[in-house]
Order: sequence, then structure tokens, then C-alpha cells
Amino acid sequence: MATSVAHPSTERNRPGLRRDIGFVGLIWASEGSIIGSGWLFGAQGALSTAGPAAIISWVIGGVAILILALTHAELGGMYPVSGGTARFPHYAFGGAAGASFGWFSWLQAATVAPIEVLAMITYGTHYSFAKGWEKTKGGQHILTAPGIVVAIVLMAVITAINFLSIRMLARTNSAATWWKVGIPLLTIFVLAIAQFHGSNFTAADGFNPGGAKGILSAVSTSGIIFALLGFEQADQLAGESSNPRRDIPRAVIGSIVIGALIYIALQVAFLGALPASQVKGTWATAAFNTLTGPFAQVASLASLGWLATILYIDAIISPGGTGLIYITGSSRVSYGLSRNGYVPSVFERTNDRGVPWVGLITAFVIGCICFLPFPSWRSLVGLITSASVLMYAGAPLSLGVFRNRMPNAQRPYRLPGATWLSPLAFVVANLLILWSGWTTDWKLGVAILIGYVILIANRVFKLNPITPQLDLRAAEWLPVYLIGMGLIVYLSDFGPLKHPWFPLWWDILAVAVFSVIIYYWAIAVALPTERIQEMVDSVVLPEEENIAG
Repeated sequence: MATSVAHPSTERNRPGLRRDIGFVGLIWASEGSIIGSGWLFGAQGALSTAGPAAIISWVIGGVAILILALTHAELGGMYPVSGGTARFPHYAFGGAAGASFGWFSWLQAATVAPIEVLAMITYGTHYSFAKGWEKTKGGQHILTAPGIVVAIVLMAVITAINFLSIRMLARTNSAATWWKVGIPLLTIFVLAIAQFHGSNFTAADGFNPGGAKGILSAVSTSGIIFALLGFEQADQLAGESSNPRRDIPRAVIGSIVIGALIYIALQVAFLGALPASQVKGTWATAAFNTLTGPFAQVASLASLGWLATILYIDAIISPGGTGLIYITGSSRVSYGLSRNGYVPSVFERTNDRGVPWVGLITAFVIGCICFLPFPSWRSLVGLITSASVLMYAGAPLSLGVFRNRMPNAQRPYRLPGATWLSPLAFVVANLLILWSGWTTDWKLGVAILIGYVILIANRVFKLNPITPQLDLRAAEWLPVYLIGMGLIVYLSDFGPLKHPWFPLWWDILAVAVFSVIIYYWAIAVALPTERIQEMVDSVVLPEEENIAG
């Protein structure tokens, strides 16, 4: 019979992760991930897709992510383990579901750093020495051969910084995040004062040219959800938090509230600052769509050269800081996956500074490979968004299980109204997948299949001495869920069919009903209380005790 996760030996985990991160480090890790390349391009993409109604799209996106963040806040406080987002479903549903959501989590984390590097290079082409790094093809700015070399070098720099101790990394990221938050706030203030055209809200083809579909599409496909991703980084670093049960819930909730308010204000400022020459025709074809550095070039058009200079500098710092923390997060996710026996045990190796170096190198290699099939910023956004919300979907399911199976467990933060907020969060996650559209979701399906090949190979060739139970009955809902969501997207108004089975609004109803059925099915077949407690005790307690000096 397969064995569960046992107490890790001292030899396997020496010297282990260090609990050096305080509240400021945690909230800045999340905020530093939220304020990345999304702010540099998100307002432009959303305006192109939804017109001025993109403001509504940002509100919808902010509320959706906040609902998902609330479930993570309770879970992160309950089980403060490294790579927590990937491990909550493992405790609730066992090996098969845990391995699946673990792969979703790692896929999301490992692909963010390369997209941030792409953002740095795109803004960098403003300078003459960098103009040969990208070329325009199919309306997108894609890397040339020299650009790929530069991208790999930038990935190497980000990875090298991660070899510092976690305390030094947290301080480095905290310093960068103060800048990353300050510059968008400065941009909002200056553009609103220097140049604000109220007439832009009804210019071109009107306030809401795409109707409800345009507003909803912008949420997932133009970079809005991608821009708001990152709150989970506090969960990923829980195993290195000095006071996780107190600080993680506050960091998760606080970061998403701050980030959402900043992004909504940025959309208003960008829209108002556009000169009339940039908004002629339709929002989808207006001149502002050709800007390679949207905010910096708008500042130049408004004769604010000093602000443009600052923004070109920020185009290095903001994406660079986000890429830095996601490389960190991906290595911690792979560390957690190894602790649960899903990937080779080599991913648990740490250097004398407590850094899981094998995970860092793997994330670097995969990130560099991403530059070949996804050589532009926009080509990666959809995939990362769908993988992220699929990863997030595991949290409300896990929360529902823990509330049902372990009602008396210690909860430093107890989510009010969890009995209805938890299934609502699961519905929201699936709506975001729907709005991503079939063009994106089928690629995610391919990535999921690749993940299963890797996970099966690890088990067949016994690359990890831990062989977790698959607990197939507890995960019997998972294949139905994945295939069912794919079918709904394909048959919806966001699919390829000329005459969809589920037109707009009916597709939302179909997703909601399907999600509720899957949610309560998953809760019904989840692991029993004793098994959950056994798995939690075998991993959470040792990690809480593993405080290196």
C-alpha cells in the first residue's frame, strides 16, 4: 500500500527554510507581485477591448480577486507552509487532486518571470541601442534573436538575486516595492492634474462599444486579472514567515485592496490623459494601441518629459521586482510539491542560506524556454491568467472541506460568511476561465496534460522516496470538472462556434450551476477528518518547528 508523507528526516531538509519574513515583507511580497508589468500595459489593453467601460471591468476584476483572496487568507493562517497554494488541495483531497493543483500553481508561478522580462524589453526599445531587440509581427511586439539573448541574461540576473538569503531577498523586494507603488501613484496624480480630458469618456465609438461581452472579455483577456495576480505570494512564503498565523491573512487581504484601488485609478488617469489624436475612430483601432510604452509615451505627449523618464526607469524596476518574487515563489512551490512526493526529492535541497536552489534553476530554464513559443507580452497573458484562476479554484474547495471536516481547527482569521462565500469564490474562478475564451483555454489544456505526464513519470520511476496515496475517490470529481469546463467554454459565446449553445448570460448561468454541482460533489467525497489531520500533522508541524538559527 502506498505510504503517506512521513516526517522528513533531518538529512533531507538541512539546513531548511528560514523564518525571517515579517508582516511588511509578506504584504510587500504580494504587493510587489501585483504591481508589475500589468500596470504598464493593462490600462491600454482594457481600453482597447472595452472602451471607457474598462473601468467597470477593473471593478469586476478587483471584486473577483478579492473574493478569491479571502479564502486564501483563512487557509494561509491555518496552515502556514511553504508553497501553501499548491498544498491546500493536497490536504483536502489527497494525492491525485493535490498533484493536479500543485502543477497548476507551479505552471503559473514559473511563467510570470518571463512575461515580466518581456515587458522590460518592450519598454526598453524606446532607447536606440535596444530597437533591434523586438520586431512587430501580427500587431504584436515579439523578440528577435538578439532580444532572446537579452531576455535570457535578464532571467539569469533575477535568478542570481534569488540565491541570496530570504531575509536579504525580502529586504530587496520591499525596497523595490516602495518604488513600484509610489510611481503609479505619482503617475495618477500628475496626469490627473496636468492633462485630463473628460470628453474622452464618450469619444471614439462611445463609453461601452462592446456591451456586456466587451466588459467581461476585458476582465480576463486584456490583462486585468493578470495585473491583479500576486496576492498568493504571502501564502507561498508562509514557511518562511516569522509570525504566519497573524501576518498572512492581513498581507493577503491588504495587498489586493491596495492593488485594485491603484489599478482602477490608473485606468481613469490613462483614459483622461489621452490627447484627441490618440482616440479617433474606434477604441479597438485608435492610435494609442500602437504605443509600445503606453504611460511613458502619453506623458511625453503631455509634455511631461521628466515623468516619461521616470516611467522608463520604472519599466525596469516594476517588472523586475515582480519577476524576482515569482522566481522565488516557483522554487517554493516545487519545494512544497516535493515535500508531498509529487516531484523528485532533489527539489527539497537547500543551500546554506536556506534557498531551494534546484527549484530556482528549474524555473530559470523553463522561463527561458517560454521565450520561444511565447515571444511577446500579450501572447503569455492569457495562458498565465487561466492557469492562475484554475490554481485559485483549489482554495475555496479546500476551505469548504476544512470547514466541513474540521470545524474546530484553530483559525487565526475566520472568514465571515464562508458557507456561501466559498462556493461563490469557486463560481468566480470558473467565470474567469470562461471569459478567457477557448483560444486561451485549449492551450491551458495542453499544459495540463504535460503536467500529468511529468507527475506520472515521477511516480513510475520512483524519483521521490515518498509515494503519496492517490486517494482517487476523493478526486473523482476532478476529471469531470476539467473536461466539463472545457466543453462549456467551447459551446459558449466565448468559444469558436458561430452559433453557440450557450449565448451570453446563459453561459454564465451554465458555469454557475456546473460550479455549484462540482463544489458540493467535491465536499461530499473529500478525505475524512482523520486522514486530513494525519497529512497536516506530517508536514505542517515539522515545518513550523524547522526554524533555522
